[in-house]
Amino acid sequence: MATVALDRPGVANVPEKIDAAWYHRWRRFIELPVSRVAYVERGRGPAALFVHGYPLNGFQWRGALERLHKHRRCIAPDVMGMGFTQTPETQAISPTTQATMLAMFLDALHIDSVDLVANDSGGLVSQLFVAKYPQRVRTLLLTNCDVDENSPPPQFLPFIAEAKKGTFVDRFLIPQLNTNPEKLEDETIETYFRPLTETPLKKAQVSQYAVSMETNLLVAIRDELHRWKGPARMVWGLKDTLFGVEWAEWLGRTLPGSRGVRRLEEANLFYPEEMPDLIAEEAEMLWNLRR
Repeated sequence: MATVALDRPGVANVPEKIDAAWYHRWRRFIELPVSRVAYVERGRGPAALFVHGYPLNGFQWRGALERLHKHRRCIAPDVMGMGFTQTPETQAISPTTQATMLAMFLDALHIDSVDLVANDSGGLVSQLFVAKYPQRVRTLLLTNCDVDENSPPPQFLPFIAEAKKGTFVDRFLIPQLNTNPEKLEDETIETYFRPLTETPLKKAQVSQYAVSMETNLLVAIRDELHRWKGPARMVWGLKDTLFGVEWAEWLGRTLPGSRGVRRLEEANLFYPEEMPDLIAEEAEMLWNLRR
């Protein structure tokens, strides 16, 4: 039986800005058979589920939660192996098991259907979720992510190779904690990467998830995506070298309810972090809040 924390924040008792302190203060956990899942939420009403990319966590969507909580119960979990979610050593971690976990997570929150928003590997998981649970998705807003044959993108293969050797975290994430990147604040780097480095189990699970993404799972669900008729919108950063805009166009042709592709000339892979106003604008239009 899943257990749910009851003291979730409402609209009135939280600050306007979601920063790391807010994120840590309001983090809650749900005990599921597969994991103790960490999540934050803000707002009330119909649920919107935000699925982050690899190797980030739900903090990626803080700007969207700030802007969209007036319209939706915005929920941002950390998937298994990422962030502050605690997963048993015996639990398999893959895009498929992530999609199953999200369904269990929604069940525990007594949520039947969601507006789904995703980035990067979160888009991979979200497409699998749509294929397996089409009735649970009202709308789909996808940013740069794996699509069909481009999963994984060739540029991700060296990271998978490092993950197979068990060196991914030590080689790529720990150095991020010891430098001062120009674009991300120190608290952001700490929130994303510190929990992934703290135990041998967590390091191993970060690698396990990366290795699992070597197998393409999306080609097999083409028919399921074509049958799903919900409203969908693709918003794509053109400076991203992993996920070209041609794959957003493929989704636009494949999803019957496609509302088209928006191209962002100056946006990279993880642009939802830097451009939350744009995510909010697109979500509001997709949810028929802007006419």
